[in-house]
This record gives sequence, C-alpha cells and structure tokens, in this order.
Amino acid sequence: MNDEITSSEDAPQPDRRSAFFLLFFALMAIGAGNTMLIAAVIPPLTRDLGLPDWMAGAIFSLSALCWSLSSPFWGKRSNTWGRRRVAAIGLAGYSVSMALLFIAAWAAISELVTGAFAIFACLALSRTVFGLVGSGANPAAQAYVADRTSPSERQSEIAFITSGFSLGTIVGPAFAAVLVTTMGILSPMIITSILAGIMSFLLFRYLPENRDPVADAAQVKIIPDEIGLWRSRNVLPYLVYAVSLSLVTGIMMQVFPFIVIDKLVLCPPETLQASLGSGKFECGRKVAGLTGPAFMTSAMAVMISQLVLIPLLRLRNKTLMIVGCIPLTIGAFLLFIALLLPSGRDQIWVIYPILITAQFFIGIGQGLARPGFSSGASLAVSPQLQGNVAGLVISANGMGFIITPFLGLALYQFVSKPLPFIMVAALLIAMATFAHYAIEPGVGEAETADPGDAT
Repeated sequence: MNDEITSSEDAPQPDRRSAFFLLFFALMAIGAGNTMLIAAVIPPLTRDLGLPDWMAGAIFSLSALCWSLSSPFWGKRSNTWGRRRVAAIGLAGYSVSMALLFIAAWAAISELVTGAFAIFACLALSRTVFGLVGSGANPAAQAYVADRTSPSERQSEIAFITSGFSLGTIVGPAFAAVLVTTMGILSPMIITSILAGIMSFLLFRYLPENRDPVADAAQVKIIPDEIGLWRSRNVLPYLVYAVSLSLVTGIMMQVFPFIVIDKLVLCPPETLQASLGSGKFECGRKVAGLTGPAFMTSAMAVMISQLVLIPLLRLRNKTLMIVGCIPLTIGAFLLFIALLLPSGRDQIWVIYPILITAQFFIGIGQGLARPGFSSGASLAVSPQLQGNVAGLVISANGMGFIITPFLGLALYQFVSKPLPFIMVAALLIAMATFAHYAIEPGVGEAETADPGDAT
C-alpha cells in the first residue's frame, strides 16, 4: 500500500468547515431538484399527459438502476481523479439531465412527441443522465468528508453534509409549489438545471483538495482469497440494510403523491380530459399545493434527526439503524390508515393531517437510519478505501428505487392500495432484526462510542 497515504486524523485539513458547507449546498441542490420532481412535477405531469401511474415510478426506476451501476465506478474514480473533480462532474451531469428532462416534457406538452411509450422513453432517458453521471456527486462528497474526519466525528459530519440534501427536500417542495403555480409545471426543471450548473462550477473552482489521489485503493485486498469490497463481512450488512431502506422509502415517497391525488379526488377523469392539450395542468397545481408541505414536513424531520437528535443522543451506528425503523413503521401505519378512510375533497381536514403526520415520522426515521449505515460502512474500512465504500453505499441507496414501481405503484394501482404499506411495515421489522444480528459488535463504530450503548 502507498506509504505516503496518511490517516484522516494526521492529514492536513485546510479550510475544512467552508469546504463541508460547499458540499452541503451542492447536495442541497440535488435534494431540492429530486424532491420537486417526485412531489410536484412528474406525478401530476404523467397524470395530465394520460400516462399510467407505473410509468411515473419507472422514470425514476431506470435512473436508479443507472445510479446503482455507476456509483461504485465514480467512487473508485474519486480515489484516482480526486474528490473535487468527480463531485463537479456529478453536479454537471445533474444539470444536463434536468435540462434534457425539461426539453422532453416540453415536447410532450407541445405534442411534438405523442404516444404514451414515446413520451415515457423521452422522459426516462433524460433522467438516466442523472443516474449515469450525476451519481458521482454523492460518493465523492461522502469520501471527501471521510478523508477529513476522525472516526469519532465521522458520524456527525456525514450527517451534516447529508442534511444538506435534506434541506434541499425542504426548500424543493415549497419552491416547486410557487414555481408551478406561477411559472408552469416545467419551470422547476430548468431552474434546477441552472442552479446545479452553478454549483458544479463552484465545486471545481473553490473546493480545496491538497492531497494526492489514492492510486492503489482499487487493488487493496479486503479478505484473503476473496475479491470485492461489497463481499466483506464488515461491509455487506450495511449495504443490505441500505438497499432495504431505499426500497422502503422509495415506495412511500413514490406512492404518496398518488394517495393525495386519489384520496382527495384532486384529478377526476373529466378534469384530466379537459386539461389535456390546454397547457393549464390544473392537476399539477393542486397536487403541488398539498404534496409540497407534506414533503417539507418530512425533510424538516430529517433535519431534526441529523442536526439535533444524532449529536444529542450519540448512539452507535448500529443502534441508529435499529431505532430508525420505529418511526418509519409508524409512518407506514399512518399511510395505511389514511387509505382506509373515505375519499373525497370534503375529507381533507381528516386525511391530510394524517398524511402530514406520517411524513413527519418517515423523516425522523430516515434521518436516524441513513447516517447510521453511511457512517458505519465508512468506519468498517481503512482510510484508503473511503471512495470505494462511499460508491457502494450510494449505489445501495439507489437500488431499492429500481423495483419500487413494481412493488409500490403497481401493487397500489392494480392489486390493493393499502398492500404496499403492509409490505413496508413487515420489511422494516425484518431490517431492524437483521441489523441487530448481522452486524458484529464494534464493527463500523468509533472507538469512542458510548460503551453503555450495548446494541
């Protein structure tokens, strides 16, 4: 192994806090854009264009597949090319993806592209650019932080930069609601593209990186007679948990806008038929006005978890993963209850508070669980492998979204609306049990972790 490689504790850390803030805002741009698409743009857009619900999820599914395949590549490249360059490339790819998505959606609205599958193909292929290239930003950012933190502070610092993504999901729905109602349903895409392009330039120009790349990281042997970091008994449990969590949150996020549409009867067939080709997209405006505050509540809960609860409680990473399943299960149960209530616009004062409360618990659970497995996987490997493991973690974060249209939206639309949330609750119980038994004591933990926390 390269003798010049130093540990994160001994290496110089120039202007660390301002660098972390720059990454914080870069991830915030991604979080804002993604949540705008999920909460206020794609579901009502596909409904207004007459596409089936599963196509809305499949647009994100194809992107998630590309994301999962590409993230390990970008994590490894950040070892050799540098964290700054890969993070900037990721933001640039995200900017291009949003611009292409805007063009594809505009072509569909203008009837330059017609037919359900043609429209779907244009939207999905535009989004895959984010999966293929935009996936570089997150592993490079996480590895950058891991390079510059000691084991004892890694959990809180990773939670800090990922809270930038969470802040974006707070700003995104509110911003989208304003943009959609004033500038049209496509405006969030082009504005996000511009912001991401600016952040790409700022990262490349101003993110300090004074270390030589880790050229030999990809050749490090992890386990005797076994090749592949993901197969390490120290890393694999964190990746399995991450995939499961992405499946759980993907189902709840993608189905949620359709619950709002269907339970509150926001887009009856006669309204959709009247809006097609008119450019008014009344469905989109109505949905944005209700899903925006709900996703803002969830994102604020994530921020509370990551910036308040985690530093205050100082739990082990394994414990965060287990405890995070509890509020997520409560959120799934509340969504299940909402689906059992009578539908109708006059039910908004009964159903909508339940939906808001569900999003709050979902946010608390995500905010606890995600830093748990991200920090745990980082601490389970050597400093030379931070880019590699960050790529694997980010890849696992997207894998669940590959199949959520089939386990979430398809079940919701064609089998039983409450069924996805019964499945989610069962999976969360299994995840907590798995984390308890599969992660060996002390693996993925800082030496200074509270010894009184026995989980």
